[in-house]
Amino acid sequence: MPRGRAVRWQGTIHGEPASKSNQRRLVVTGRGRNARHRVIKSEKALAWVEAAKLQLARLRPTRLLEGRLRLTAWIYYRSERPDLDESLVLDVLQGWVMTNDRQVRERHVYHGIDRHQPRAELLIEEIEA
Repeated sequence: MPRGRAVRWQGTIHGEPASKSNQRRLVVTGRGRNARHRVIKSEKALAWVEAAKLQLARLRPTRLLEGRLRLTAWIYYRSERPDLDESLVLDVLQGWVMTNDRQVRERHVYHGIDRHQPRAELLIEEIEA
């Protein structure tokens, strides 16, 4: 990365991201002795992920961000009820903005309320090692 030139991506994903920890459901796959219990994303979380991917198709950078990253996120919910949780947002950015969410080494996440336009406003910057 050339000195003095920060590599970054900034974008807004509209819609209210579900809290990954509170939005899970238990499903059973297989039958009898082959039955397995799995915890998967809720319908709300899956719907947000699909809507986010459609938006990211228009917002994706010319190349995926590399190296260590800093995330600054302002997540606006419809109410005070949801937990502040950026993990679903990070999951959906994999392959669209960054290679893997493990690249994020620094996080600044803020909770906001916008009853009419919930969204995640994101700034991701490459940071020096």
